[in-house]
This record gives sequence, structure tokens and C-alpha cells, in this order.
Amino acid sequence: TSPGEPLVDSRRFIDTAPKSRNETLAALMRRLGICEERGSGIDKVVSLVEAYQLPAPLFEAPAGFTRAVLFSQRDFRYMDKADRIRACYLHACLRYVVREPMTNKSVRERFGVAEENASMISRLLNDAVAADVIAVADPDAGTRARSYLPFWAAPERLASQDG
Repeated sequence: TSPGEPLVDSRRFIDTAPKSRNETLAALMRRLGICEERGSGIDKVVSLVEAYQLPAPLFEAPAGFTRAVLFSQRDFRYMDKADRIRACYLHACLRYVVREPMTNKSVRERFGVAEENASMISRLLNDAVAADVIAVADPDAGTRARSYLPFWAAPERLASQDG
């Protein structure tokens, strides 16, 4: 836990430019090696969680504080729907910031699911789209050629922000 509510939406920890309540203190702590470079810690944690195929961390922002919850190893088949969708969303965020597409294959690799079980991942992707945490990058692409984006990077959302 951390005192204080986050300065950015907890769903945007991965891609939003970092903000600090006290930049002078934060800069000193970085120089002393006490904390990470601005904004790099969450990206590193989520990347390592994916590398070890762990359930995605849960970021919560109740009134007055911020909490990050890490989970122990759990196979895909034992994760509940919310865990799977959260992992899918964070995978989309990571892929987006490194300019790589999120696909059925990348999600299978993230969860360690064999190719013959690709239909499980297709259902997860459909659930994540229905939950409005990811969007299809090109709705005209066939189902096998689809790639996905985090909800905030969807072309229709970006267009509405520009206007």
C-alpha cells in the first residue's frame, strides 16, 4: 500500500507519464537508489509477472491510498474470469507501449496455453472486448488476423479525444 490516491488513473499506470507530489524528494530518492526511475517500476513488475506467467497484479485506489496486490503462481485454468481479463488488459498495454501487436498467439504465450487450446484464448479475448478493456485494432480483419489494443488506444477513442 501507499498513502494517498494515485495522481493518474490506476488503469493507466503502464503508459501515462509519471507524476510526483514532491519531485525534489523523488529525484533525491532516485539518485540514492531508493526508488525506480520515474514510471519504470510498474512496467518492470508487469513484464516480470508475464515472463513467469503469474496472474496479473491488481491495482486498487480506495479513498486515501493506493494498493498493489501480487499473486502467486496459478495455472490459466485456475484463474477466474476477472484475473484473466485483467491479465489480458495489462498484456495489451505492455504490447502497445513497445509497439508490438497483441494477438491470440501472444496471449497464448503469456499464459503458457498450447496452440491446440487457442479457442480458450479466443473466448478470453472476446470477454475482454465485451468488458471494454481491449478493442480490436482493425474490425475489418478476419478473426485469425486480428490484433488488439488497450481500450484507451482504440482509434475511435483517440478520434473522440482529438475532437
